[in-house]
Amino acid sequence: MSTLDIIVMQRAYRFRLYPTQEQDDLLNVLRYQSCALYNEALDVRKKAYRTKGQTLNFVSLWSRFKADRKERPEDFGLLNATQVQQLLRRQDKAMQAFFRRLKKPHPDDKKPGFPRFKPFKRFRSLEYRHGDGCKLADDTLYVQHVGLIKVKLHRELPESMLKQVVLTQRLGRWYVCFLGDDGQQPKPLKAGLAVGIDMGLNALLALSDGTLIENPRWLKRSLAKLRVAQRALARKKKGSHRFYESKYEVARLHDKIKQQRQDFWHRRTHKLTQDYALIAIEDLPLAFMTQSKTLARSAADAGLGMFKAMVGYKAESAGCQLVAIDPKNTSQQCSRCDALVQKSLAVRVHKCSCGCELNRDVNAARNILKRARCWPTDANVEEGISSVVRESCLLASPVQGDEKRS
Repeated sequence: MSTLDIIVMQRAYRFRLYPTQEQDDLLNVLRYQSCALYNEALDVRKKAYRTKGQTLNFVSLWSRFKADRKERPEDFGLLNATQVQQLLRRQDKAMQAFFRRLKKPHPDDKKPGFPRFKPFKRFRSLEYRHGDGCKLADDTLYVQHVGLIKVKLHRELPESMLKQVVLTQRLGRWYVCFLGDDGQQPKPLKAGLAVGIDMGLNALLALSDGTLIENPRWLKRSLAKLRVAQRALARKKKGSHRFYESKYEVARLHDKIKQQRQDFWHRRTHKLTQDYALIAIEDLPLAFMTQSKTLARSAADAGLGMFKAMVGYKAESAGCQLVAIDPKNTSQQCSRCDALVQKSLAVRVHKCSCGCELNRDVNAARNILKRARCWPTDANVEEGISSVVRESCLLASPVQGDEKRS
C-alpha cells in the first residue's frame, strides 16, 4: 500500500475567446509567423551542427533572431521579443527532450524521433507573458497587433495566474489559457468517511458502499454518426474544399465525445473528494487494457486514466487523502472472511461459503478499503465509521510506516 504522490503542477484556467473575423485573420497571421520562426530556428540549428559541428542553444538562437523582427517585418514583424523568446525556448526543449531520449530510452518507446518542421495547420498556439503583448482587462483580452478580444470568464481567475498566457486554436475556435500556480495552499487533511473504489469497464467505478457508477460509453453511442461522417470523408478528394469540410465534421464529433467524457469525470471526482476524507483506489496500470485487442476501444472510451489524474489533484485541493492499493487478488478474496474464491472474469457475482454474496466489483472495492486500514460495516460506509478507524484512515501511509505502527 502506498500514499499516492500528488505533484503540484501548473494549473490552467481556460476561457473561450470570441474574436471578430478581422481579429481571427490577424491571429492566424501571428500563427503563421510563429510557425515560420520555429521552423527557421530548427533549420539554423541543423545547419550549424552539420557544417561546423556546433550545438546551438537558446542563448545562441536568441542572439541570432532578436534583430530579425525589425529587419524582416514581412516574416516576423508582428511578433514581440517575448514571443520570439518563448518560441525559441519551445524549440530548445524539443531538442533537449530528443537527446534525453537518446541517452536514456524508455523501454516502451520506439526509436527517438528528431524534432520535425511543423506545418502551419499543426501549429496552433501563441505564447505571451501577461502584460507584455497580452493583457486581461475585465471581459476583454488585449493582444498586440490584434486589439481587444471578447473573452468569456465563466469562473473567477486568481490574480496569481496572470503570468503566462497561451492562445490556442481548436476546430476554428480560439481559447486563452492562463498557466501558473493559483496561489492556493493544499488544505489540511479532513476527518470524515472513507471509501474504496474498484475501476472497471462494465461499471466504471464500484464503491465499497455498494454504489455502481455505470459506463455511459460515449464513443459507442456516437459510433453511428462517426461511421456516416468518416464514410463521407473517405469519398472526398484529398485536399479539396469538401474534404476539409468532412474532416472538420469528424473532428467535431470526436471533440464532443471528449468534452462529454471530461464533464462526466469532473462531476464525479468533485463529488467523491467532497463526500469522503479518504479515497482508496487501485494502483493499477491501465496498459493491459489499452493494449488489448478486445478491450482497447472500450478502455480508451472509459477514460480511467483521466479519472486517476482528476481525482489526484482534486483530492489535494479538498484536503482528501488518496491512497493507492496493490490490486492483487482484490476480486478473488472475500471481503468478509478473506478466503480466496477463484472465479473467471465472466463471473460477475462473488459467492463465498461464509454466506457473503455481492457484486464482484463491490467485493473488490471493499477489499481495497480494508487494505487501506478501513473496515466498513456489513451495511455500508455511509452509516459512518468510528473515530478510531477514521483516525487510522487519515494516518494511512506507505508500507514502511505500517510496519512501524503494527
